[in-house]
Amino acid sequence: MKRTILLFSACLLLLASCKGGGSDHVTPAPPPGNNGGGNTTDTIPFIFKEKSGGYSCYRIPAIVKSKNGVLLAFAEARKNNCKDEGDIDLLVKRSGDGGKTWGDALMVWSDGSNTCGNPVPVLDEQTGRIYLLMTWNLGEDNIGAINAGTGKDTRRVFVTSSDDEGLTWAPAKEITKDVKKPGWAWYGTGPCHGIQLKHGTHAGRLVIPCDYMSLKTADSPSRDSAHVIYSDDHGTTWKLGGIANKDRGAESTVAELSDGQLMLNIRNSAGGARLVANSTDGGASWLPVRADYTLVEPICQGSLLSYKQWLFFSNPASTARENMTIKMSTDDGNNWSKSVKVYSGPAAYSDIVMLSDTHIAIFYEAGYNKPYEGIAYKVIPVTDFK
Repeated sequence: MKRTILLFSACLLLLASCKGGGSDHVTPAPPPGNNGGGNTTDTIPFIFKEKSGGYSCYRIPAIVKSKNGVLLAFAEARKNNCKDEGDIDLLVKRSGDGGKTWGDALMVWSDGSNTCGNPVPVLDEQTGRIYLLMTWNLGEDNIGAINAGTGKDTRRVFVTSSDDEGLTWAPAKEITKDVKKPGWAWYGTGPCHGIQLKHGTHAGRLVIPCDYMSLKTADSPSRDSAHVIYSDDHGTTWKLGGIANKDRGAESTVAELSDGQLMLNIRNSAGGARLVANSTDGGASWLPVRADYTLVEPICQGSLLSYKQWLFFSNPASTARENMTIKMSTDDGNNWSKSVKVYSGPAAYSDIVMLSDTHIAIFYEAGYNKPYEGIAYKVIPVTDFK
């Protein structure tokens, strides 16, 4: 089975012939008579916009900052529709000025009509290399068939890396057997950023949040659980970490707390409130999962980020996919005392990145009438959190 990483440095010279190479960082005016729940006074600063660049839809944002401060913003480019399966390529845009301007889209991974996505970038601060964890499946296999074990193939896990801040990428390396157990079906890396541990005996470890769904059987429905995978050798090999054993705990995001513990913040497929688990051994195992009722759950992905004395969390702060919000905690997530509303209208997935001691940025799905009209970027001063 042919799977290739396409190195598109030539795209810089021949953008017109590159798939998805168009410049999409336009900012349209809100449509008149908008009744889709958005704030019509808000203008969405799209970086990727639907029905542009040769693609129907862009989804699944992830963002990372290189050692030299270059931002890399990743997205799934969905060719024919906005579904999670089918012909999906993985693209990246780069910014060297904190997101004020963005270069044209570069191809990270394409495999014909198959599905390449779920980007999770992580910076190895010791080497400067950026790793990207991602997943693959046959475009004709849908999530139902994969979970039932009736698909032609299954969901597979890959890693690539870049030593030039996202201009080119190494050939994809499959790590499925190292991080996925028999009996697991659908698999998701992230989607959002990964982390490198800074404290304790596991300092330097790269940790990637993930989730999986079990194979559906005659005796048991397909169940989902969050977990992590990690590398202790600068991305050369990857291992399966601890599983947060809570049914209906799906996509996850991870952060290192001030005392060196890890926090896994998990999408709750049952709704209501986000799920949370802590680890005292660098993600090798997880303490019992609990609900954080201060973080409302619209059954959607979210992003967790720790920086110095702060912990940030972004998601649609509503029972529906709307009202994108970043919350701040100054006590490792015990209380979420401050927040900033990013966008009040339809919104869904997001990722956050710290630009400096004074500014945080969010890369998020949003629209005027539905959450998937594009992926936007916004910078927020830390002083705005009230």
